[in-house]
Amino acid sequence: MLISTDASGLASAVQAIKHGDVIAFPTDTYFALGADGLNPNAVERVFATKGRNPGTPVPLLVRDSVMAESLCREFPEPLRKLADHFWPGALTIVLPASGDVPTVVTASTGTVGVRVPDHAIARKIIELAGVPVTGTSCNLTGRDPVKEAIVVEQIFGDTIAGCVDGLCGDSTAPSTVVSYVDGEIVLLRTGAIDAESIQNIVGDIVAS
Repeated sequence: MLISTDASGLASAVQAIKHGDVIAFPTDTYFALGADGLNPNAVERVFATKGRNPGTPVPLLVRDSVMAESLCREFPEPLRKLADHFWPGALTIVLPASGDVPTVVTASTGTVGVRVPDHAIARKIIELAGVPVTGTSCNLTGRDPVKEAIVVEQIFGDTIAGCVDGLCGDSTAPSTVVSYVDGEIVLLRTGAIDAESIQNIVGDIVAS
């Protein structure tokens, strides 16, 4: 079911999230499968929808740095500088997870990846839901991520509560993923933001 991007449509999408269901929605990169990131059962439904076995971490999309801080035990200053510069944007920051983050999200790593998407609809959904929303790409495991709502509908149909019928951003690369270990910024995945851009913000502490 395609869901409109007007106030009524977004309200229905948010209601589905609060009910523990899974929706698809556009982001600045690709469509994401969204569920309440603090509801373990809902996150497990995301795995089932993708056809992926639990045991890998799930990134969470947040509305701002304040929500990100609520999900972590600490927010190292170099990572905070990156957040201040690149958020909203295609940068996922891996932080020590607080006790509020379910194990199914962290995959028992003790860390959680968070990102503020540079997409008004995505941020509005998170704001209205009042919780972090899973941000894993909207695709079956092993398949390419999707940028068109109609394709999401064809692939997932009634296996999700609905797909918000909006446009994704222009980025054709996934988010860059970084962490902070032993005084260095570690690039776990290079995507839309390259190492040089990160180094320009934090200086010569990017691990080679």
